[in-house]
Amino acid sequence: MSGDQVLISGEEVAKHNTRESCWIIVHGKVYDVTEFLPEHPGGMKIILKYAGKDATEEYDPIHPPDAITANLPPEKHLGAIDPGTVTQVVREITSAEVERQERHERKPPLDEILNLHDFEAIARAVMPEKGWAYYSSAADDEITHRENHLAYHRIWFRPRILRDVTAVDWSTTILGQKSSMPVYITATALGKLGHPDGELNLTRAAGKAGVIQMIPTLASCSFDELVDAALEGQTQFMQLYVNKDRAITKRIVQHAEKRGIKGLFITVDAPQLGRREKDMRMKFEDAGSAVQREAGEEVNKNEGAARAISSFIDPGLCWKDIPWFQSITKMPIILKGVQCWEDAVMAAEAGLQGVVLSNHGGRQLDFARSGIEILVEVVSALRERNLFPNPNFQLFVDGGVRRATDVLKAVALGATAVGIGRPFIYSYSAYGQDGVERAIRILNDEFEMNMRLIGAPTIKDVVPSMVDASSIGIHVSNVPEDRLYHANYESMQRSELRNGPLSKL
Repeated sequence: MSGDQVLISGEEVAKHNTRESCWIIVHGKVYDVTEFLPEHPGGMKIILKYAGKDATEEYDPIHPPDAITANLPPEKHLGAIDPGTVTQVVREITSAEVERQERHERKPPLDEILNLHDFEAIARAVMPEKGWAYYSSAADDEITHRENHLAYHRIWFRPRILRDVTAVDWSTTILGQKSSMPVYITATALGKLGHPDGELNLTRAAGKAGVIQMIPTLASCSFDELVDAALEGQTQFMQLYVNKDRAITKRIVQHAEKRGIKGLFITVDAPQLGRREKDMRMKFEDAGSAVQREAGEEVNKNEGAARAISSFIDPGLCWKDIPWFQSITKMPIILKGVQCWEDAVMAAEAGLQGVVLSNHGGRQLDFARSGIEILVEVVSALRERNLFPNPNFQLFVDGGVRRATDVLKAVALGATAVGIGRPFIYSYSAYGQDGVERAIRILNDEFEMNMRLIGAPTIKDVVPSMVDASSIGIHVSNVPEDRLYHANYESMQRSELRNGPLSKL
């Protein structure tokens, strides 16, 4: 009799609630995860919290559906739970959750959403707190997070006039693949924290619009699920966090290539995840598991969703690994997270196909410079070495983009395309796939208008002389305040007394 045909009682599962014998229920199936505990990327504590219980609700938002079956050998798949024997945990609907659901019902119709800032405002109002904290959080004091957007304000246009812009075309090619705009949907993790369909919202909307989606390693949906959802001929890239186990990494990369992925973006700015305090504070109410408390084990309440899923990432990744990656795949390889011209030059000289100038959305090192500022120095350094322009080595930027004008500034300064992340996850967190499609339409409308206004009939006509970036490195320059951005930005909390904020002395 196969494991799936065996019916196991809830009473039996409940007996296996210790580190020495740990069973959990996920989607009606019982698994023995005892030997897997030390290997779990998020640590064993979170699994022990659900030892002998149904872990589905906690599992779903932060795992692809096949994560448990792919990581456990068949003999650890014990069977199906007998549904009549399981005590259903009644989820308490708090007053805060009731209020959130009421706000969800009062969302404005999509035709009243006029820009990408609007999606952020609505998502903040209607998302569960943990999801919002994870998506919006950034490192330390979040200086870099804000700088990513504000840096674009130090670049001003120099429009050209009397050019025939009756028809304007902002389509382009990215790594040899056609794209309807110089934008790709960059990798963002844990999509189901915002919507039950997670990253599938992005896949489906991107296919309809001719926009390229980068599939994240830490997606809530499985890799194959996202590839299977793509339209015929739809281009997808893949973002890779490198596993300490290179055999696992090799299997992931070669499977991606076999499935038709057109570009491998290796994240290189995350040897350790930054401290994202908004996310971390969401764990303060978590008491941990009974078995931990009984054993007197200290429960680390300061992890947050980010660290709970990322301990597998290899901090030893270095330049000597690049030839190995080049030996295991023919996909274009791009380093994601380059932050200075020296490393961009090394990437070009190593025969890679490009770099993403990025600080991880401000989520890693606070006071790291914005991608758009790094772009200026990278282009200058590459030109000096006759490495730019070079169709075989492309430059990308991500972080802080909210308008098509931001994208056009990056293109003028030498970027092939720009990655947009948070605005797209906010759009589907608030409105599902329709929200992503609306966000893409908004960008299209902005591209059409602004290319006419700067005098550029095609993307190739968006050239360096159309912008003044002379103030890009002046971090104390005075520019007009972006009221929409600052209205959405949620200030960080400080610690408070239990009965209210600290009083002034």
